[in-house]
Amino acid sequence: MQSKNIPDRSLCISADRGGTFCDVYASYPDPDNLEAKKEIVVKLLSQDPSNYADAPTEGIRRILEIVTGETIPRNTILNTDKIGSFTLYMYYIRLSTTVATNALLERKGHKHALLITKGFKDLLLIGNQSRPKIFDLNIRRPPPLYTTVVEVDERVTLVGYTSDPEAEEHAIQFDENGKVKRGYRGKGWDGEGDAEGPGEIVQGISGEAVRIMRKPDPDAVKKDLLALYDEGYRSIAIVLVHSYTFPDHEKLVGSIARSIGFTHVSESAQLLPMIKMVPRGVSSTADAYLTPILREYLDGFFSGFDEKLKDGRLQSPRVEFMGSDGGLVDYKYFSGLKSLLSGPAGGVVGYALTSWDEKRKRPIIGLDVGGTSTDVSRFDGRYEVIYESTTAGVTIQSPQLDINTVASGGGSCLQFRNGLFVTGPESAGAQPGPACYRKGGPLAVTDANVLLGRIIPEYFPKIFGKSEKEPLDMEASRNLFEDLVDKVNETDDAGSRKKLSMDEIVYGFIKVANETMCRPIRALTEARGYATSKHVLASFGGAGGQHACEIAKLLGINTVLIHRYSSILSAYGLALADRAYEVQEPSSTFYTPQNHPSLISRLDKQEAEAREELKKQGFSANKVQIERLLNMRFEGTDTSLWVEGQGKDFDFMQAFRKVYKAEFGFLLEGKTVIVDDIKVRGIGKTFETLGESVYSEIEHLQSSESIKPINSPNPSSTSAKPEKADATWSVYFDEPVGRADNTPIFLLEKLDIGDEIYGPAMVIDDTQTIVIIPGAKAVVASKHLYITIE
Repeated sequence: MQSKNIPDRSLCISADRGGTFCDVYASYPDPDNLEAKKEIVVKLLSQDPSNYADAPTEGIRRILEIVTGETIPRNTILNTDKIGSFTLYMYYIRLSTTVATNALLERKGHKHALLITKGFKDLLLIGNQSRPKIFDLNIRRPPPLYTTVVEVDERVTLVGYTSDPEAEEHAIQFDENGKVKRGYRGKGWDGEGDAEGPGEIVQGISGEAVRIMRKPDPDAVKKDLLALYDEGYRSIAIVLVHSYTFPDHEKLVGSIARSIGFTHVSESAQLLPMIKMVPRGVSSTADAYLTPILREYLDGFFSGFDEKLKDGRLQSPRVEFMGSDGGLVDYKYFSGLKSLLSGPAGGVVGYALTSWDEKRKRPIIGLDVGGTSTDVSRFDGRYEVIYESTTAGVTIQSPQLDINTVASGGGSCLQFRNGLFVTGPESAGAQPGPACYRKGGPLAVTDANVLLGRIIPEYFPKIFGKSEKEPLDMEASRNLFEDLVDKVNETDDAGSRKKLSMDEIVYGFIKVANETMCRPIRALTEARGYATSKHVLASFGGAGGQHACEIAKLLGINTVLIHRYSSILSAYGLALADRAYEVQEPSSTFYTPQNHPSLISRLDKQEAEAREELKKQGFSANKVQIERLLNMRFEGTDTSLWVEGQGKDFDFMQAFRKVYKAEFGFLLEGKTVIVDDIKVRGIGKTFETLGESVYSEIEHLQSSESIKPINSPNPSSTSAKPEKADATWSVYFDEPVGRADNTPIFLLEKLDIGDEIYGPAMVIDDTQTIVIIPGAKAVVASKHLYITIE
């Protein structure tokens, strides 16, 4: 594996730091054949403070040792000469992290203050009046993220009334320079001035007329900010009324704060130029709460490398971060708000690009079973993005991939409580980890899989114990389960129920975990009118292979795809992801034939800006794709939908009606449609193609009769070890099979393309264990295991 003579600036590294494991994937040109590339996979614990301070840095150190053939001591400042420069978008370090997510979940963010328009002090505390648990008699609302509130004595208002049926005819008219051409003519006009009352009239970004009732006093603002600074505050969120269209007052307050020395300032209009003050405000406080924590972590990461990694010069190494929307962003644009789904987003990109077939268009469910949680998503040709989500009781308005998360993963704790088997939501994490991790941890799903034979210590990475070289401790798992078995069997005092064996009890926890993982899948499919059984299940994550077949069977899915890099697919997805750059503005414009040209003109302007930015980042014109979107809603409603269209003549109205009908099942005939926001998303493509799809490959193997069974489909024949099996193992399956004592174990690297394996069987490589249940069969493809289930 040593490659001392690889060219400088030619190493690509992707690191995904999850809750339990940190996965690192690297590729570089083969020194003997620069047209080909070599790949390296490193898997290590996300937290192991006795051995290293930061897992991604340690993973990259190990990669550099392998590539250079040199010994690099720990805690050494790493040289980045082998890593690509800023001008080479194909060579890089790419990172995804759960630091901001965990800080929000654990409420361990940065102390910050909220500056808000006078009179709106309690706005974010009141919220949007939603009642998620309407019949709950003991309402417990999570506390706000900010620590204190300062009111800014400023006020602007919009001219006119949105409920006016003739609002467009009555509105103030501006000339091309933004000067008032004709005053307001609707309800409340006094017949003399330009609006309903006194105050300077200006045109907002959205085109709406804004009346400035009171400007902030810079001296008063500075006095309040100095008081906050003296109290130890270094982060603030600024949320002023109507700033989405008139951000000038927020910019003034922000500039004063920066001049005083505040290290982080979240201006809501700059972060999220969208209407709705509550979600915009909560999102801004979340950014002020999380970004300083994220920056501290990133500064610690950069401190492990030479200065070239962070200086941003053209010949310096390129560092990119995965955003929640599935696009890569530069360090300077990466924030707590954009990183909430940083880790899971890489996995979505990975399975979407490796499992989708443009010809067959079969929708895919992504099942990411990690150490702490299971993330579920759906892909049907394009990423499903949501613009408002609730995490840990905090409703955030920001583009995110639609990922449902449930607290059931390999590290989920197992308990017998009130006569019920319970998995999660508590997690053993990486520190101390499950009982078998040799750190005195509790029972977890991983321990159950070890005792059932679904994880084999001999084949599992030996990264445990003080030496980081010890295998999993099966006896530690067994000892704790023996105590649990006694507890379960003692609960039936009358003795009317038969005593359960250890296998039955351990497998009972697996069944509960599997049902828990099925719940969000049904929410993404059946609850939205999609037939679950018509999907393909793309399973990945460190624990995905142990559960995929049984989950597919529970859901009625007959095809499962497991990528060769499934256990590190979030890191592999980073290597496939595209650079993204968005330009967004508020609009507040009626979608009419008269307004259509101006809307298209604004989209054209945004597209030019996005292309120019991506050009600066090193992408040629043929590597850039553009998505043009309008955020549209029916007048009188507050539910808007993003509609994508291309070209100057695209009929956004027809597309909106189609999307609205699909989402809600009806149309509001006769209602005018309003465009709330205009957005262009520029995408810099970082690779050409992944080649032939797995479905085409399987068809070709079948048509050429290249598929060859290597073990018998007859369960009774498992007493004989198949020729290619590395060993046999005792594995427990659901009834009626029970424990299959001679289940064959196949090493993935020793299997040939076209080999067909019948369950019960296990397929293993350095980072994953895949359980093939009875009644299933797996065909080895070039990049996948293609599993079909009866």
